[in-house]
Amino acid sequence: MMKKQRVYLDTSVFGGFFDTEFEEFTKPLFKRINNGEFTIIYSTLLEQELQLAPKKVRDLVLGISSVDTDLVDETDSAIELATEYISERVVGKTSYSDCLHIALATIYQADLLISWNFKHIVNIERIRGYNSINIKNGYKLLEIRSPRDLTNYGD
Repeated sequence: MMKKQRVYLDTSVFGGFFDTEFEEFTKPLFKRINNGEFTIIYSTLLEQELQLAPKKVRDLVLGISSVDTDLVDETDSAIELATEYISERVVGKTSYSDCLHIALATIYQADLLISWNFKHIVNIERIRGYNSINIKNGYKLLEIRSPRDLTNYGD
């Protein structure tokens, strides 16, 4: 049996479940999550950001089986890595929390980071920037995708 992929979801994915523009690809992803196909890396940063979200979005998180989750904390090394993305101008200072999501996914060895943020995260130039810094610091490449890329087309 194949090892479950470790998937880091950023906050936009939970919001996308209820967004008419993104639900078509987000709902099938959550179906796969609820079928136990992935281990979800759930960060304290995500928890903080979701406190501001509508109740239905917070309830979506609570619906994920804790068996299939790995709760991770912000660490000094994640903060340093996120800061380096900014100092190396992958993104601007206002994108610090996005950088912290990337750094946490990197440090906790996610197989995939899933996001609907095309401006600062799921963007080929930015992905190259994040990964060049990750490699320079001895981490593996991080696959960064949108839920659309996880569409399961069957056999």
